[in-house]
Amino acid sequence: MKSFLKKTITVKRATLLMPLAVVVAIGCAAPAAYDANSGQVQVRPASSSLIIQGEQAFAQYKAKTPVSRNSAARNRVFRVANKLRPVINLPGANWEFEVFEDKSANAFALPGGKVGVNTGLLRVASTDGQLAAVLAHEMAHVTSNHAQARIRNNQVIQTGAAVLGALLGGSQNGESLGRIAQTGGQIAFGLTFSRTQELEADRIGTLFMARAGYDPNEAVTLWQRMGAQAKTSTPEFLSTHPVSATRIQKLREFMPTAEAQRR
Repeated sequence: MKSFLKKTITVKRATLLMPLAVVVAIGCAAPAAYDANSGQVQVRPASSSLIIQGEQAFAQYKAKTPVSRNSAARNRVFRVANKLRPVINLPGANWEFEVFEDKSANAFALPGGKVGVNTGLLRVASTDGQLAAVLAHEMAHVTSNHAQARIRNNQVIQTGAAVLGALLGGSQNGESLGRIAQTGGQIAFGLTFSRTQELEADRIGTLFMARAGYDPNEAVTLWQRMGAQAKTSTPEFLSTHPVSATRIQKLREFMPTAEAQRR
């Protein structure tokens, strides 16, 4: 009976404490970088240390990943990037774009303005406007300092899980429940936070591309093409990126705002 009561109390304590890590994490989420009321994009420069880390990571990636020597592909990426740069004012940014020989349809951005584009993406983004949607999206991650926000979010979730384990006395049950809390926190909040960042970068990206003279509707076409060639069946709630259908819906809802800023 004593063992049963101890187990029951432990489970009840865990039930009460598991939401705590999630609640604390939610309280630390950064405010939106786009203000729907004013129509202004909040630019958030990264810290100098984070910029250095981004530069180092980009240099390491270039050293390990084949850089494309396809002049047509490189010229296309640089042409679109050079149209986007003037409309994006990010203090301290040293924009650098590189094209990598990789068949996957992907692109990425690092703090400080480092942007990588895979050759596989150029086969999906068939027009400059669609490529602009990708580059502007990645540049929006940088201007919104999403990297710093994600680092803070992950730290809070890990700390919450560790606190839960400590409060449960360091027992085997406590350690197991701590791991469950961390996983639950990532699913309930961590991944949702990342999807929120992706959708925010979609919106801000359409503003950037519209200001650079591109048709923001090309972003919708891009995601239609991405959705058509997608090979994954991962449920959206377990994915850090929204499924194409969700992105398309949100982009269409935002399109009148983006079109109003087209130059």
